[in-house]
Amino acid sequence: MPNEIQQPKPFDLVGDPVLISGIGQGFEATLNWRVHDGHDERTGFFTVGGGTGEHGQFQVQAAIGAAAFQLDRLFVEVFEESAQDGSEINKVIVPVIYGPRIVQNYIGFRIHVVKPGDTLSKISEEHYGSTTQFQRIVRANPLVIDNPNLIFPGQQLKVPIGA
Repeated sequence: MPNEIQQPKPFDLVGDPVLISGIGQGFEATLNWRVHDGHDERTGFFTVGGGTGEHGQFQVQAAIGAAAFQLDRLFVEVFEESAQDGSEINKVIVPVIYGPRIVQNYIGFRIHVVKPGDTLSKISEEHYGSTTQFQRIVRANPLVIDNPNLIFPGQQLKVPIGA
């Protein structure tokens, strides 16, 4: 069984710290984590299982607040360092959306189920008090919104919320 990230799921909207959990194994029970956008990164390590060859559950709070991320999209990685040459092996990568890049003082999100007659401007007005903030909703939903002019009844949109 390879390493597995069970949280976050691909394209989840995450905050700081990024909560990473799953099942894994590593040389001398050590695995590494990395959160990056291709410009900056935060890294750390943790122990899992009882030793080499044993799988165990893990849960990590990856504090990334000091990172100078330039993009909404981040990658969460979990991997083992090879005992032979130090290379990264058994790597798992999950793309996520970083809420603090979308709204200031990000605390979470609301789910808005699109109703007939809804537009992103109308949803933006409802949640942010302004019709001009609809791009926040677009950025938080890259797999749901292909075209900001086309949303459909029944779609579930994540609306990022700040304090």
